[in-house]
Amino acid sequence: MRMLLALFILVPALELYLLVGVGGLLGFWPTIFLIIVTGAVGASLARREGFRVLAEWQEAMAVGRIPAEGVTGGLLVLVGGLLLITPGILTDVLGFALMLPGLRRAVGRWLRAIWGRSGRFQAVQVVSSMSGARSPQGGPGAGTPGRIIDVEGEVLSVDGRPIGDAGAG
Repeated sequence: MRMLLALFILVPALELYLLVGVGGLLGFWPTIFLIIVTGAVGASLARREGFRVLAEWQEAMAVGRIPAEGVTGGLLVLVGGLLLITPGILTDVLGFALMLPGLRRAVGRWLRAIWGRSGRFQAVQVVSSMSGARSPQGGPGAGTPGRIIDVEGEVLSVDGRPIGDAGAG
């Protein structure tokens, strides 16, 4: 909570400082123009990257494989887009950085490592028994081994009990 409060105070203060500095160098109207152009270009780039990530997801799911960027990549595109449409120098730099697929993947790996250490987010394995094969009874997939699909998720319960009560007996 304190970290979030600090971000809501420090980031706007830093943005204001940077905008005043850039305004002193470029002038008022060129600085306003810069803010508008980076917002428009950023929104367009975020839209393009968002559609690219979505298309990659659809293609991967159609052939039964895990998307390269996973859920984290899509969320980082969204965050990058929000940063790009927020007026400011620092937010634009961070937003444009998150639009670069290589950097976004690195940030995603870093975030997953942090979340994994917290113990709150875990990898989940979903096993599908619907492989398309016919069972002896004629139904699709009954009794046949299926594909394994790895997904990211938050552990909410263990054996049907909420995570806070998992150790209670």
